[in-house]
Amino acid sequence: MDERERYFWDLTGYLVVRDVLTKDEVQEANEAIDDYSKQLLREGMDNSDRGKRKVFGGKVVRTDNAYPEFLRIPEPLSTPFRKMLVHPAIVTRLREMCGKGFRLDHGPELIAHTRGVEGLRLHGSGNRHKPYVAYHHQGGDSFCGGVTVSWQFAIAGQGDGGFAYVSGSHKSKFHMPDDLKYFRDHKFAVRQAEVRAGDVLFFMDGAQTHGTFPWKAAHQRRSVLYKYTSRASSRSGIAENLAPPETYWDETVTEGMTDAQKAVMWGPYSNFHEELPYLDVQENGAVESVECTDPRDIWSDNRG
Repeated sequence: MDERERYFWDLTGYLVVRDVLTKDEVQEANEAIDDYSKQLLREGMDNSDRGKRKVFGGKVVRTDNAYPEFLRIPEPLSTPFRKMLVHPAIVTRLREMCGKGFRLDHGPELIAHTRGVEGLRLHGSGNRHKPYVAYHHQGGDSFCGGVTVSWQFAIAGQGDGGFAYVSGSHKSKFHMPDDLKYFRDHKFAVRQAEVRAGDVLFFMDGAQTHGTFPWKAAHQRRSVLYKYTSRASSRSGIAENLAPPETYWDETVTEGMTDAQKAVMWGPYSNFHEELPYLDVQENGAVESVECTDPRDIWSDNRG
């Protein structure tokens, strides 16, 4: 990153790098997306054991981000996406954005909206505080636990829709109003990113407020998202499947343990829901495993 990019990234929470891919590389990726989409439709979308895929108007408009579908499909379809995985233009920037030991946590995920596909509400903003994706600056260096790299294979001009963001929201100290979150009152703050085929969009996934505007253009939106994290973060993907105590350790280790003892034996992953328990100490001094009905319980100091 040069001085200008570093300043812009720290200031806004996102960064667009122009013309990273050549026209031939964009065409190669688009042809692979077309071929793979046809394959998924022929197989039937309900036959997948790899999570959610979405079809709209007879076209694949989204694949699940938990599994690296575009990295595991047979060559040559996977070739362009494996090149993007460690493309020098992203490696040099990710080294500064989330540390030299960055890793792919989940994705690549295809977002290929067609006209009429609805948007996605705003989320992120670091509220609640999530240390695994938070943005931090110390000692002259900045650090972000989660960075999404979004490769662009179609133009998204002003008013077309697509990626929406609130500039600078990764530094906000206040809760996001619901009217903003659900686009009821958002024009004062929310902007749409304008990109061209071949561009790469970086954004602070989880630290920055972001979402999706409804797609209005006649052509199909084409973005493939790679979700990177710092070396020590485990947000989703395979980490979620490996996290239960009986799997992460071994049944011979956890056999006979109390619920409270098992609660600290979960393996690392951050994108948990209600399945991850936490510990509390009761008035009588007993340590108890408490069901997590709201993930905010884990990260908040004010659990009530």
